[in-house]
Amino acid sequence: MSAPPAFDAGFRDKLGELFAWRRDVRRFRREPVPEGLLTKLLELMQLSPSVGHSQPWRWLRVDNPEQRLAMQASFSHCNANALAEYEGERAALYARLKLEGLREAPIQFAVFCDHATAQGHGLGRRTMPEMLDYSVVAAITQFWLAARAHGLGLGWVSILDPAEIAAILSVPVEWKLIGYLCLGYPEEEHELPELVRAGWENDPRRNGRR
Repeated sequence: MSAPPAFDAGFRDKLGELFAWRRDVRRFRREPVPEGLLTKLLELMQLSPSVGHSQPWRWLRVDNPEQRLAMQASFSHCNANALAEYEGERAALYARLKLEGLREAPIQFAVFCDHATAQGHGLGRRTMPEMLDYSVVAAITQFWLAARAHGLGLGWVSILDPAEIAAILSVPVEWKLIGYLCLGYPEEEHELPELVRAGWENDPRRNGRR
């Protein structure tokens, strides 16, 4: 049996920097992501914890141009509805925000949770079935951090209609959309979140929170 690795202070400091510089990216360069790197990131994602070792995540890569256009249409519709919920200066600010990278990102994934998975034999989710969804969220987070460590940016698009996305991709009815992800090399990098820089929300660190 191999001995567990020892993580020194230098590694821990770098890990903290990785957490601090992980951003939700909406502005991507057009250059492609090497397939070998993408394979490595997905392998690292598979190491993520899951309830009962169920591994319920289902990653669908979306390359089809027609499907991508349908994603953009879903976003435009949902975004217009969201804008209508705001008024005055807040509405004007919302309208200026860039909230997705659907046109620019070279790699896109729709990530689902398979609620019918037999793997894990139901362990740990009888009283908390939502643990399946949480397991997929953890896997996305692990993928996100690994991508950032390799110089990639990821954007998690939530302004979409899950039923529309499921229909566009013809997935089983038991699959629940957890996230639509845009991946690529970022145009720019910032330690502060874009919504803070745009004035939508204050930086919580100014109030002693991170």
